[in-house]
Amino acid sequence: MLAPRAAKHDREATFPIENFRDMHGEGLLAVCIPKQHGGLRRLFPHLLPRGRRTRPLLRRTALSWNMHVCSTLWTGALADDIEMSAQDRAAHNARRAAHYKRIVEHGALYSQPFSEGGAAAAGAAAFGTEAKLVDGGYLVNGKKIFASLSGAADYYGILCTERAEGESASRRNTLYLAVPARATGVSVSGDWDPLGMRATVSRTLLMKDVFVPESEMLMPHGVYFRAATSWPHMFLTLSPTYMGLAQAPMISRSRICAARRPARRRSNAACSRPKQIAVAEMRVMLEQTKALWFQAVSEARANPTKEQMPARLRGRSIRL
Repeated sequence: MLAPRAAKHDREATFPIENFRDMHGEGLLAVCIPKQHGGLRRLFPHLLPRGRRTRPLLRRTALSWNMHVCSTLWTGALADDIEMSAQDRAAHNARRAAHYKRIVEHGALYSQPFSEGGAAAAGAAAFGTEAKLVDGGYLVNGKKIFASLSGAADYYGILCTERAEGESASRRNTLYLAVPARATGVSVSGDWDPLGMRATVSRTLLMKDVFVPESEMLMPHGVYFRAATSWPHMFLTLSPTYMGLAQAPMISRSRICAARRPARRRSNAACSRPKQIAVAEMRVMLEQTKALWFQAVSEARANPTKEQMPARLRGRSIRL
């Protein structure tokens, strides 16, 4: 159903919106939404293998789908594991119910623009995009680069720094807001033509004095900071797509050998012994990677032990 459209969207650098309309009908946009809100409540051990099995031709759709799913995973099961006051918990449950309703009933798309060209996405600096508290909500100013679904999403899940007049920027004051795509001051700019990723349409997202109502908060104050420090596996959501891409050459090589297998193997250059050895080595490396990946997925949780969190994840690069 989706594969016949892939070449056209990649060639024309257009977003595969029809794919997402089809996925909405199958419930895939709500895969991580809690069941009481009409979703499937899939967690890491279920979500990531699903993304890994996405056909190689649909990798642009898979990457964009991951961006959408992040917003429901983070506000759903992940947020449920984060300590909150009773007041914050009640407010969060009410707000996320409204976001989930948009997705389940109307197929709304949420994107996850992270990058700004600096160290903020890695947790080493405060986000340059800033939010100023005003009556009824926030005024947001800034930009996100490499913003997947730009121009196609209905809401942009923006990580920004709440900053009062004269106050220094702090990572502890990170806000997670759903910025309506049609809000005044939101625009998309720049060209987009990278080979193999054209259909993600990851252009630059600009925000100039964009008013965002308080009801569009995706996490309460301070919760994103606590999530990023206690739920390190939250940033693994893109990994299944790349695991699927890593498997694609293996699938392709197997098909080539099967199609070109002659009576005398020595005459078949596509399946010569050196190439067979190279493919075998690739397969071993892939299986090792998959084993580590599945282990990491199975251990995803808040406050993992040191044994469950590799040393590189405990490094200074992600300490907030």
